[in-house]
Amino acid sequence: MTPVTADDTAGMSPLFARLTRGGQWLRQADRARPWVLDTVVVVLVFLMFCLADLVHGHDGRRELAARFTRPPVAGMLALQAGLVLPLLWRRRNPSAAFAVIMAVFLLQWSLGVLLRADVALLIALYSLTLHGTLRRLAWACAVTAVGLVLVAVRASAVVSVWDALFFLFSAAIAAVAVGMAVRIRRAQLAGLRERAARLEIERDQRSRLAAATERTRVAREMHDIVGHNLAVMITLADAGAYACDVTPERGKQALLLIGDTGRQALGELRRMLGVLREEAEAPALSPQPGIVDIDALCARIRSAGPLITYRTAGDTDALDGGVQLTVYRIVQEALTNSLKHAGADTRVRLAIGVEGARVRIRVQDTGPPDDSRPAGPPNEDGHGLAGMRERAALYGGTVDAGPVPRPGRGWAVQATLDLTPLPGSEGGTP
Repeated sequence: MTPVTADDTAGMSPLFARLTRGGQWLRQADRARPWVLDTVVVVLVFLMFCLADLVHGHDGRRELAARFTRPPVAGMLALQAGLVLPLLWRRRNPSAAFAVIMAVFLLQWSLGVLLRADVALLIALYSLTLHGTLRRLAWACAVTAVGLVLVAVRASAVVSVWDALFFLFSAAIAAVAVGMAVRIRRAQLAGLRERAARLEIERDQRSRLAAATERTRVAREMHDIVGHNLAVMITLADAGAYACDVTPERGKQALLLIGDTGRQALGELRRMLGVLREEAEAPALSPQPGIVDIDALCARIRSAGPLITYRTAGDTDALDGGVQLTVYRIVQEALTNSLKHAGADTRVRLAIGVEGARVRIRVQDTGPPDDSRPAGPPNEDGHGLAGMRERAALYGGTVDAGPVPRPGRGWAVQATLDLTPLPGSEGGTP
C-alpha cells in the first residue's frame, strides 16, 4: 500500500488528515505485527463482556437466574475461553475459529448458560465473511441460523420467540453485511492499486519507447548531417591536395569550400542539439531545411566535382514542412551516396515531382568513369538507406535503390511519399 504523504492530505481538514495518517500508521503496524491487534481484540472482549459475567452475573434479575444456569467460576472461565481465545486466529484461519466458537456456543446454550461473551460469535462471523471463502460463509450462516433459533427458544421465557429471532438475526445479518462491505471495499482498493501499478508500468514503457524513438531520430539526423558534409569535405580535400601541385588557386578554392561546408555542418548540428536542450529559454533556431534548400545542397555537391541536373514538377512549395524536410533528407542521402561511391566525375540527375497526393523523388547517377569503383552503395542495408526508408515510411511511402536497369554503370534511388490523409484525421499530412 502506498504511504500517505503530506500532498495526499493537503486538501483535507486537519482532523480528517490526522485520522487518515493515524489509520495508515495502524495498518503499517498491523502488517508488521498482526498478533498485536488480534490480542487487543481478545483483551477488549474479555474486559467488556466476560468480566461483567464473572463479577455481576445476571445483575440480580430473578427471571434470568431462574431460567438460565450459572456455572461455577471455573466452568464459566472455560466457556469464555472457548468463545474468546479462538479470536486470536480469526484472520489467519477464520473457518477454524468460527467452527470452535460455534461449537462452544452450542454447548453453552444446550447447558442453559447465558454469557455476554457470545458476542465473539458475531466477531467470528464478521471475520469469516471478510477473510474466508463465500462457500464456507454459506455453511456458516446456515449453522448460525440453527444456533440462533436455539437461543430464541431458550430465551422464550423472558422475551417472545419472534422478538428474539428478529434481534438475533438482525445482529448476525449486520455482522455479515459489515464484513461483506469491507471485503468489497478492499477488493476495489486492490483493483485500483493494481490498475495504478499497471498504468505506471505502461507510462514507463511509453517513456522508454519515446526515448528510443527520439534517440533513433537524433541518430538519423546526425547521420544525415555529418555523413553528407564529411563526404563533401573528404572529396574536396582529396581534390585540393591534387590541385595544390598543379593549380594552387584550385587548391585554395577547395580549402575555402571545405571551410564553408564545415561551418554549415556545425550550424546544422547546433540547431539540432539546441532542440534537445532542457533550458527554460531555448535559443532562437533557424527553420529546418526544405525543398527550397535543395539548390544550395546541389551547389555544395557540384563544388566537389559531380555534375548535377535538378528539376521539379508540381507545386512543391505547398508541401508541409515535415514533408519538405523528409524530401530534403532523402535527396541529401542519395546525393551523398553518389558522391561517395560514384566519385567526383559522375553525372547525377535529380527530379522531384508532386502528383496529386504523391511526391516522387528520383536520384540517378552515371556511376564512376571506369570500373575501378562499384556503381552504387556496396551495402544496400546500410544506415543511410535504412534511414531513407524510415523517413519515407512516416508518410506511407517506399524507397527503392539499385543499379540502373540498362547496360552500363549507374545507380538509382527512387522514393515515393503518400500524402493521402489518414481516416479520421482533420486533414494535412500524416
